[in-house]
Amino acid sequence: MSRGVWIRFILVLGLLAGCAALAINVKPNLGLDLKGGAQFVFQAEGTDQVPANAENVDKTLQVLRGRVDALGVAESTLVRQGKDRILVELPGVTSDKQAQEAEDRIGTTAKLTIHEVLATAEADAKPSKKGNQVLPSDQGDTLEVGPTVIQGDQISGASAVQRDQSVEWVVAIDFSSEGGKTWADITGKAACNPTGDPKRRIAIVLDGEVISSPEVNQGIGCNVGIRGGATDITGNFTATDAKDLAALIEGGALPLELKAISDRLVGPSLGAAAINASVEAGIIGLILTGLFIIFVYRLVGLMATVALASYALLAYALLVGLGSTLTLPGLAGFVLAIGMAIDANVLVFERAREEYQAYPSAGLRRALAVGFNKAWSAIIDSNVTTLLAAALLFFLGSGPIKGFGVTLSIGVIASMVSALIIARVLCDLAVANRPVATHPRVSGLSHLGKVRTWLDRKNPQLVAKRKLWLGISGVALVLAAAGIATQGLQLGVEFTGGRQLDYSVSKTISVDTARQAVADAGFPEAVVQTADTADFTVRTGSISNDEEQKIESELAKVGGDVTKVDDQTIGSSLGKELRNNALIAFGVAFLAQLLYLAIRFKWTFGVAAVLAMAHDVILVIGLFAWLQKPIDGIFLAAAMTIVGLSVNDTVVVFDRIRERWWASKPTDEFIEVANTAAVETIPRTVNTGLGAMFILAALAVLGGDSLQDFAIALLVGLVVGTFSSVFVATPLLTYMQPRFPMSRAKKERVVRAPEDSGAVV
Repeated sequence: MSRGVWIRFILVLGLLAGCAALAINVKPNLGLDLKGGAQFVFQAEGTDQVPANAENVDKTLQVLRGRVDALGVAESTLVRQGKDRILVELPGVTSDKQAQEAEDRIGTTAKLTIHEVLATAEADAKPSKKGNQVLPSDQGDTLEVGPTVIQGDQISGASAVQRDQSVEWVVAIDFSSEGGKTWADITGKAACNPTGDPKRRIAIVLDGEVISSPEVNQGIGCNVGIRGGATDITGNFTATDAKDLAALIEGGALPLELKAISDRLVGPSLGAAAINASVEAGIIGLILTGLFIIFVYRLVGLMATVALASYALLAYALLVGLGSTLTLPGLAGFVLAIGMAIDANVLVFERAREEYQAYPSAGLRRALAVGFNKAWSAIIDSNVTTLLAAALLFFLGSGPIKGFGVTLSIGVIASMVSALIIARVLCDLAVANRPVATHPRVSGLSHLGKVRTWLDRKNPQLVAKRKLWLGISGVALVLAAAGIATQGLQLGVEFTGGRQLDYSVSKTISVDTARQAVADAGFPEAVVQTADTADFTVRTGSISNDEEQKIESELAKVGGDVTKVDDQTIGSSLGKELRNNALIAFGVAFLAQLLYLAIRFKWTFGVAAVLAMAHDVILVIGLFAWLQKPIDGIFLAAAMTIVGLSVNDTVVVFDRIRERWWASKPTDEFIEVANTAAVETIPRTVNTGLGAMFILAALAVLGGDSLQDFAIALLVGLVVGTFSSVFVATPLLTYMQPRFPMSRAKKERVVRAPEDSGAVV
């Protein structure tokens, strides 16, 4: 056994030890569904110029959402209540002190303006003319400042930084084009005054208070000013103060002033029973997946299963290390990603089996090394396309879209490390042993497997029946569209809004009992939480007073006398702008994946893959329409996962088609090459799909109401995505190839040796 293998093994142990230390010592940020948090209600107060109507409150809500995201509070909930109130829920805020700090930071008006300084003044002096203000400054004196010359909306960005190794924190602000010109004008005008003259200062005012009034430096020329469109706000800030101020400026000023009228701590929206059931389902699914991989791939399958366990540790360590918020859909996504992480190992093992079958005398280690090398292209392409989509969802989305982008990115990175580094080291160690080398069947790599052997013998002409497959897909799409058109979509409360009801009961009952009572009243999708100002808060869709009475009656059966403490109409947490951002994020992610595939393959491959993705998502939406299942935030996470599953599977098939086409003879037809490639990838598709299905089936059966719809959507998406890679994307590609042919010649990079050697490499 080589020394290099042992060195890599020791490095892997060090990596896992570091991850374990991080996982043990850093507590995770749990979402509202798992831990609860703080709930605030703000009353919007309007003016004659800006009334507190629904339109202006929605604008204020969008600014708040940006401010909450800038403060690093992920997976939060923000909705409008009635016409002029805003409900904010923040996960992980579990004490009164934390709640008060969060309320102060979120509700601050944050109106930033910049003014020319005209003179110093007495503290009780009146402004010398209309439009001027007399304000105390950060330097202890009082200044008379002129009218606003730069508004907050002329500031394009803000960040907390330390300059030139200084320990002092400042807030760096960037101006828009118009703001930058004005900044240069006023600083150039101020520079014409002598040092010490108050007119040489510029006043930066936040909410009527001068937070910084620096004097223009000596090096700035008169009527030249500070150019470049940026400046620093100083003020003896701590790191926290600077970051908070930057977040407020970045988030923007609130169109309406907000008055906090209610704050309380709420319990988790999911009960302990649902959480425990989901965890148990995930564990059972993982065990079944591991046993299946060991059964199919024997010794190397065992090593891959060990690598999957390390994946869970890596993903969790990355999660807590980055300070991300963990929610139940996020947990489910991680559990699913563990199942999908076997995909890279399956690709490698199938390639290694082919290599060993062709050159058995070369040995298992060489077959495994060639397997990793040949599978590298497909692994990278499939993971990069998914990572690209995740990054765009993070940067372009907001709220749950942004949170899912973080979770997906962590899962992809951890799975690649697990499959390409940890699994490789473990498999190298396993097949390097003499007993395994002399008994190769133990390794799991010495034979092609029964499915592949049968396929090679039968050589089914799948792609030749492309009209049939596309016809079946077309009928399925028509049925899905008919379901959407005739049945409509059962949008969840996140999309439609509804009512929030607070109840107190005379008997002591658990939140799980209250949740079951609400479900018995006919509202199983309602969110039920504990609260410190009432026993329970119930959030449901738009319901009538008669339906509300049913909830009250069912609660009375288990809780005795019921008192309704509060009854509020709430808006959607996935508001119009958030929905538009989500659609934009999806659209840009699709285009980015198409562009990547066009560069790595050909544009026809990208078009076929994107059409197959759209096909898969539409079919799942249509099924949910026919079944009258809710389209909510959890379904949104499932839809995004389906996109990842679909492109991952399609890229693997396309990679094999490209490889076969480059190696084909001039007389070979593209449709025949595509059929051979599709058939060769079927064992990988079956084994990967079954591994993931064990987990999803366990979640669907045992995971409780909270995750059943999520698991069902992904199960259907997995089946449809597996079908579409071979029977939709590949046929579409074969139809486009004659009109827009892909070259047979592989683009090789020519590396020339030094001129005196006369050689070309």
